Formats: sequence, C-alpha cells, structure tokens
Amino acid sequence: MAFDPAGMEQIAGQIRAALQPADLLGYRDLLDPNVTWGAPDDMNSGCRNREQVLAWYRRGRAKGVRAVVTETSVFGGQILVGLSVVDEHSPSESGGPTERWQILTIRDGLVADIRGFEDRTAAISRVC
Repeated sequence: MAFDPAGMEQIAGQIRAALQPADLLGYRDLLDPNVTWGAPDDMNSGCRNREQVLAWYRRGRAKGVRAVVTETSVFGGQILVGLSVVDEHSPSESGGPTERWQILTIRDGLVADIRGFEDRTAAISRVC
C-alpha cells in the first residue's frame, strides 16, 4: 500500500498537537473506533478500542502523569512518537522524566494500532 508522505506528516502534526496539551477530544478524532494499544508483542491485552485508550489517558492525567512530545517521525504508514513522561507525584530525585516511544500504525487516515516501547532503538526496529 502506498502512503502519501505529505498526508502522513500532516497526521503526525495533528497527533503532536493533540498529545502535547493532552487534548483528548482532538486525539479522539484521530483514533479509529477499534484502535488497539499494548506492548510490542502482546496483541491480546491492553486497549481494544478508542474509549479504552482515552480512559487510559484520563487515568494517567488524574494520577498526575504528564507527557511532552519530543519526536514525531514518519515511516511509511507508521509514526514514531517520542514522549518525555513525568509523574508529578514522584520525587524529583527519582531521576526525572522517563523517555517512552510509541509506534502508531495509520489506516485510512486514523490511528489503528499503538505499540509502546521503553527504548527508541527497539521501537525503530519494529517499524514496518
């Protein structure tokens, strides 16, 4: 399947714009109703639809977890999203922000699958 690079860059920009301020209504519009989200090799657990993904974000925000988008890179029909995650309730001496990465697979202009990684190299190795 051929992907429009300009269209994918536009989607990446929309994802950054929604995630940066945690605009869940804006992010909702970018998610396929049947989006899945989980660990790289576990396709059977995690979130199974849009509302579960949004509920996960809401729970994190309620617990004081905040993320700053540090990267969005397009690889064909996938977008690598880098995040610097901070738990506002953890002491600063715990090491500060934690880097996390997600690979978002785009289908028909919407995020259809999200895989989470603790290591950028591991995430990049999974880009199709």
